[in-house]
Amino acid sequence: MWLPGDTIPRLGGYVTVGSRRYAEWQNLAFQATTDLPDDGPGEESTEPMVDRPQYATPTRILARSKENHRPVISQVVASTPPTLVPNEGTLEVEPNVTVEGPSLVGTEEKPEAEEPIRALPSDDSSLIEAAVQDRTDTTPAETPMEPEPPETEPPDPPQGDPVCYHEGGELFAEDVESHMAVLPEVATTTEEVTIEDIQVGNPADNSPVEIEKLRQIIWKRCHLLMGKGNALPPAARGVVCDIDIGGATPVAQRCRRVAPQFREKLSDLIKGLLSAKMISPSTSPWASPIVIIIKKNGVDIRLCIDYRVVNGLTQLMVYPMPLINDLLEDLDKVLWYCSLDMASGFWVVSMTERARLISAFITPFGLFEWNRMPFGLKNAPQIYQRLIDNALYGYLKISSDDSNDSEPRDVFLTGEAETEQKPSVLGRRSYIDDILVTADSWDTLCNKVDRLLEACDKWNLSISVMKSFWGLRKVDYLGHQVSMDGLEAHPKDLQALADLSFPSTLRAMQSFLGSLNDYSRFIDDFAIYASVLYELRESDFHEITRKKSKESVVEKAKSDDREEAPAGEDRWTRAERAFTVLKTKIAATPVLRHFDPDRPPVVVVYASKWAVSAALMQEHDGVYWPVTFTSRTLKSNEINYGIVDKEVLALLRILEVCYTLLVTRTIKVLTRYSTLGWLMQSKGFHGRLGRWTALPSPWTLEIVKCTKGEDEILVTLGATITPRAKVDETLIEIAPQNQPQQVIAMPPPTVEPEEKLLVVSFDGSARVKRGGGAYSAIVWQLPQWKVVFAASEYMAELTVNEAEYRGMMLCLDLVAPLDRGRLIICGDPNLVIRQMRGEIERKAPG
Repeated sequence: MWLPGDTIPRLGGYVTVGSRRYAEWQNLAFQATTDLPDDGPGEESTEPMVDRPQYATPTRILARSKENHRPVISQVVASTPPTLVPNEGTLEVEPNVTVEGPSLVGTEEKPEAEEPIRALPSDDSSLIEAAVQDRTDTTPAETPMEPEPPETEPPDPPQGDPVCYHEGGELFAEDVESHMAVLPEVATTTEEVTIEDIQVGNPADNSPVEIEKLRQIIWKRCHLLMGKGNALPPAARGVVCDIDIGGATPVAQRCRRVAPQFREKLSDLIKGLLSAKMISPSTSPWASPIVIIIKKNGVDIRLCIDYRVVNGLTQLMVYPMPLINDLLEDLDKVLWYCSLDMASGFWVVSMTERARLISAFITPFGLFEWNRMPFGLKNAPQIYQRLIDNALYGYLKISSDDSNDSEPRDVFLTGEAETEQKPSVLGRRSYIDDILVTADSWDTLCNKVDRLLEACDKWNLSISVMKSFWGLRKVDYLGHQVSMDGLEAHPKDLQALADLSFPSTLRAMQSFLGSLNDYSRFIDDFAIYASVLYELRESDFHEITRKKSKESVVEKAKSDDREEAPAGEDRWTRAERAFTVLKTKIAATPVLRHFDPDRPPVVVVYASKWAVSAALMQEHDGVYWPVTFTSRTLKSNEINYGIVDKEVLALLRILEVCYTLLVTRTIKVLTRYSTLGWLMQSKGFHGRLGRWTALPSPWTLEIVKCTKGEDEILVTLGATITPRAKVDETLIEIAPQNQPQQVIAMPPPTVEPEEKLLVVSFDGSARVKRGGGAYSAIVWQLPQWKVVFAASEYMAELTVNEAEYRGMMLCLDLVAPLDRGRLIICGDPNLVIRQMRGEIERKAPG
């Protein structure tokens, strides 16, 4: 509660709201004792509020030395500031001297911290006595004064030799293989491919005739098939890799040292690359260093090249890369799938002379350059993606002149268009070297496979037999399992994800969240749980490591089976709970149905105090099955929106994510409140409501309010969707600590002219640098504004938040024995309430 500032008495000794002293100290007790009216220069000064140690008279004169040494600071406390002794230029420190009369402030000079302080010989004691006697006989008007130097906190007493232990992390090649340009293991030869090695169909779903028909189509172009191994594949036609570095000067970096136990293995890797004709000795002025990564067995190694300098100088090649969500659409009427992997990927692309020189890398055994496009170059994915797109869609052709040249040429530079107009091979793009072939019948699948192999033969693209699967009902594609039933999340190592412990560093947490972003469409409240982990900072990991061991935190999170978290629950416990929930959800994600254009779409929106989510669904056999989920937390300016605004935010979110699926369609929206329908039908709004009305106007919406609220929605949902019967209580368990404060509208209290009641004011403050703080409380009796009680206390090691809290407790103690009746409290109780609810942590002062 509060009172207007002009109703507080403005008598001497009290704080005035908005004054300089109020803003600086925010402490009634200090104001009342130090800011009394000045009665004249002869008045005794107020005793200090803290103990100040006294020091003996100095026996030596300290002077500044011109030698460049580390300053030695001597802390001396005196009642008057130090002055310069005339004709000596040395710094004199006086004993305690009481000076009568008004004080004069001299010219302010900055202390010269760069020059050290030295002590003069002790035989100059006569100078000290003369200076002291001369200073005693000098009047204040004749003495120039300097500003008092800042006080220096005494150092903490030594606690023994400090020992810092840093535990190193374990980094293996298997952990970074998907994040770094790690070169695959090289075999000089590949196993010979037989017709039985081709993985076609499933005997449970296909007849032997169907399997044999597709296998013979594939075997007709057996020269395109590559068996197990990483021998150099034939070079692709019509494409080369060039590195454009503009006018940059060649950069030759130093060779990095290699541990003795790995030198022989590095030599064997280089011999394998030379035997496969992937690299050759170089005399290039460029040189990039190598990085050795150890495998988990601790013996074998993988080779990686650090191309950061080269990539920083390379001009970016602009080319649209496919989106995974787009490649997973249009699968609603597909019965048969082929998941193909192109052999050796980037190694089928030849290098230009300039690119070979720039790609050179240096090892302890010499300088080598690449004959084929390696992993790790800046534009390598774009170059290969452009090659596959052109092969599948047929935009440009290989001219006869290019076929006769011994040196490979790039068809994208010659620009000769394909004259024969043919439909696209598959009707869909690939994701770099991962190709998905779809068909609604076995005959259609055979025709598409035949056209695909023909295009691969034309551009000389090889296919890996071991990693390709032909004619199946369910295949793995881009980390998902695709089938006629729908889409399933299928991480590569689901068991490792389930056994993953809580990350101990911020980088590890970011890696975990990044790996789950692709599967956020399977979890209806993914962003809500992830927001607790996104708000963690590096300081949080250091702090929790210092406060408690991680084993105790994990045990607390596992044993906590409450529905609501306590008000002051630790931030780390909430993060542990959100981390565990996310792992559980990703391991048991529902099957998302493919979007069917012939079925009407249904959108379910949900809004809470600090988050919104929405789900796109379609009805199958009387049950709504999910197609995709989306969610996000509210921003600071959105936290105070009403329920109608939040539901509009959830609706706009799903319309944006699923725009290509929902555009031009009639959408049925299920909501728990009728305000959304009222907003869409009303007219004449201005401001934010007017914008909410205009944004969904291009869409055709049918808004339906469920009469039984959430319960009616749950009845129509599929069993695979996460239960949401107690969704509000679940969100309380993982509510972010940093969620914005929700403003609660309160009418100001009113007081009658002759009404008798008590008014209480409290405040608290803390000194950040010197430590300690004070809090106070005053009780007034209205209508006379009579001071009933006033009290203040000082405490060491007091933070700002705790000072406010103790100020309010002192306020309540003062009014406890009184006949209270109606009570008005003035102060900052909002800060106290938020820290008692756990929204603000009491950590550092200030």
